[in-house]
Amino acid sequence: MDSDAPRQPAASERSEASHATGASRRSGERESVQGSPRGEAPRMTIDLNCDMGESFGPWPMGADARVMPHITSANIACGAHAGDPTVMRRTVRLARASGVAIGAHPGFADLQGFGRREMQMDPAEIEDSLIAQIGALAAIARAEGATVQHVKAHGALYNMAVRDARLAGAIARAVRICDPALIMFGLPNSPLLDAGRTEGLRVAGEGFADRSYEPDGSLTPRSRPGAVIHDVEAVVARAVRMVRDGVVLTSEGRAVELTVQTLCVHGDTPGAADLVERIAAGLRAAGADLSPIGRWL
Repeated sequence: MDSDAPRQPAASERSEASHATGASRRSGERESVQGSPRGEAPRMTIDLNCDMGESFGPWPMGADARVMPHITSANIACGAHAGDPTVMRRTVRLARASGVAIGAHPGFADLQGFGRREMQMDPAEIEDSLIAQIGALAAIARAEGATVQHVKAHGALYNMAVRDARLAGAIARAVRICDPALIMFGLPNSPLLDAGRTEGLRVAGEGFADRSYEPDGSLTPRSRPGAVIHDVEAVVARAVRMVRDGVVLTSEGRAVELTVQTLCVHGDTPGAADLVERIAAGLRAAGADLSPIGRWL
């Protein structure tokens, strides 16, 4: 579902050498996008998303106002792991004013742990919780004359659903029940995206430029050293390679293939605004068009 933001320019057409295969790509060539009813999209179009609205009461979190101009989709916390109704509404207003699409970012009800602690819950309870969280953001968006484009589970819930098909199914059902037109984000080649497809949703494979990957394509747990990459040049290079070549390197230098339609940047990372601006500039310099995913998936 599209946001209320003005439509951005159409995707640029270009030819480039593929580092992965060495084969030339024709200008304007299109590729299949799994889960999209349209079936295809410009090869070098990418959505740039960021987790936002994670302040709570008087406690500030992230650099939302500075990051927002450089992204295309905002994942707004829904009051469980972070955020509150006032922060949610303020973030929706900021996104709409910036021409950024709005997404729900529901997670475990764990403010103390910021939703990054694994919790053992019945899938039915998770489904109920997510319906409440997504519904709350949808109501706030509607109050501001906006709509919700996508849903991205947060933190431990996201990572657990990548491994557990039951949790993935609960998330996908909650998304469909709230609005079957919503796009569901998830790790490529994971049960999370499989569950979304089973529920008839559009799904988007998500890449993380500033996170380390394991050989199986999963994210390195934050508890391990090197899980978060802080070298700006390395992060920008990884973002470009993911989008252009469909490849990310593990910490051991092994190439892992993955297809992404949206790329995540973290607004709570130190220096986030400058990093996001550099990533966006690097992607555009590589020939990518940045556009909210609801416009082309």
